[in-house]
Amino acid sequence: MEKTLQDTVKLQNGVEMPWFGLGVFRVSEGPELVNAVKAAIKNGYRSIDTAAIYGNEEGVGRGIREGMAEAGISREELFVTSKVWNADLGYESTIAAYEASLQRLGLEYLDLYLIHWPVEGKYKEAWKALETLYKDGRVKSIGVSNFQVHHLKDLLQEAEIKPMVNQVEYHPYLTQKEVQAFCVEQGIQLEAWSPLMAGELLNQPVLKEIAEKYNKSIAQVILRWDLQNGVVTIPKSTSEQRIIENASIYDFELSIEDMDRIEALNQNKRVGPDPDNFDF
Repeated sequence: MEKTLQDTVKLQNGVEMPWFGLGVFRVSEGPELVNAVKAAIKNGYRSIDTAAIYGNEEGVGRGIREGMAEAGISREELFVTSKVWNADLGYESTIAAYEASLQRLGLEYLDLYLIHWPVEGKYKEAWKALETLYKDGRVKSIGVSNFQVHHLKDLLQEAEIKPMVNQVEYHPYLTQKEVQAFCVEQGIQLEAWSPLMAGELLNQPVLKEIAEKYNKSIAQVILRWDLQNGVVTIPKSTSEQRIIENASIYDFELSIEDMDRIEALNQNKRVGPDPDNFDF
């Protein structure tokens, strides 16, 4: 079991991806963002997840540079993820979007580049572009986000390279068992976005009871549950105290019984859009 914040999972191509990272969805450009990224790196985080559509890659890049300087680490010790937005899905346009993300971030490469949403009729061309970037050594690993089983099956029919990661909405109210089982079968690492359900689960009675038992916060219990389920997780926070607290989950282990109790909370309830029914 993972022992430290720097522990990694080996993706199918041999690249080591940290189990735990910082997400920056809905964090606007500015000092708060830069300081959050810097605080995460300074406090031992080695994975930062952003996306073109978040409109904050420049600030993330600055936070990364300042964080690396403060922590005294090299770029190679970090794992940075971004995603291509729906409007840029296409062969040439996806490659151009990747270059634009690198430029905004001020980086020479990304560790992981994802197709953000499975836009019908567009994601296969975009995947070809990701395969090209990967084969050319421009990006360390490639994957998808918000793909359901049928999207993955469709993509795999023509893909030369399997996605290494599928990042989906995943939390105790949306356990995505079918997606996870398929990803495990295919050697695709599942990653959770919105693991705390945008804060909606932080007063959940069963989780509260379990948290009290372990003398931990509800957030810590959920994030620990992610890891014990073999799911990479990237909670968002801009408070240094919360960033440290979220990652303080390596000194306890949930019992099988408590894991099952959390699993039983599933309602197939989303806080984000449905990958089978979105219009953006």
